[in-house]
Amino acid sequence: MKRFLGVMVVVCVLAAICVLGTAFSQGQSELANPHKVEHRLRGDNNEDRNKDAHPGGEAKPIRPGSNGISYHGGPLILGTSNMYYIWYGNWSGNTAQVILDNLATSIGGSPYFNINTTYYNGSNVHVSNSVHFGGEAFDLYSQGTALSDAAIQAIVSSAITNGLPRDTNGIYFVLTSADVNETSGFCTQYCGWHTHGTISGSDIKYAFIGNPDRCPSACAAQTTSPNSNAGADGMASIISHELEEAVTDPDLNAWYDNRGQENADKCAWTFGTTYTTLNGSKANMNLGGLDYLIQRNWVNASGGFCALSF
Repeated sequence: MKRFLGVMVVVCVLAAICVLGTAFSQGQSELANPHKVEHRLRGDNNEDRNKDAHPGGEAKPIRPGSNGISYHGGPLILGTSNMYYIWYGNWSGNTAQVILDNLATSIGGSPYFNINTTYYNGSNVHVSNSVHFGGEAFDLYSQGTALSDAAIQAIVSSAITNGLPRDTNGIYFVLTSADVNETSGFCTQYCGWHTHGTISGSDIKYAFIGNPDRCPSACAAQTTSPNSNAGADGMASIISHELEEAVTDPDLNAWYDNRGQENADKCAWTFGTTYTTLNGSKANMNLGGLDYLIQRNWVNASGGFCALSF
């Protein structure tokens, strides 16, 4: 009987260790990206939405800005910024890949992305107007259709393990089909977000890009769009928003204002001068032969202002 009880105690202890180990592992996964900067919904005027998104909290900036945005000492992505897409879910028969691949291959060198060259690090090295599309991967619901923040990181980690380069100068965009939800607030609190985490021992920058077809009134600027695909055209603006923020504030400790707003946050849902396309939709720039309606970005010069070019 004593031997039996002893065995049972050992089994219970081992089971408890396993449960605690699993919980700790899951906790570590959740804590891998406790901070993220959100792209607010259309019509959401809460300028304090990202106030607590930066690990430094209320830390004083290294360089208080005279242009409405300040430098807090962290790194930027310098040289060429590399974009990677992870197409998550079902994209069969959808023209999004053509529309968004064209965006990734054309945005570098444009007057629009040149706005980001007004940002620099502590050594006064400025961001380059150079963006390279480094490749894409496809993920057929490996984490289901209801994704947590930790699941987004797992999707990125899997894509890197299975073929995408492990690139500290890269930004990995998880693009979700319309049947996929992000349970921490997609369509109710945000349209997308960016953060960073340690993946395979490297500091990897990544972003969640929700599909506006899931909630057009919250995440799409228009339902008739330049390329006749409101979801993909809406994603083009969200991708651009997260790209410019990930370049100028990759580790959430570089450029943002006293409300926690990064450069794209300061110009969210503003589009400047537009023109009408053949199908009656609005656009404000042509990249690679396609028209897009993409939000303005914050110029870190001349007092600071939202613009479509620099």
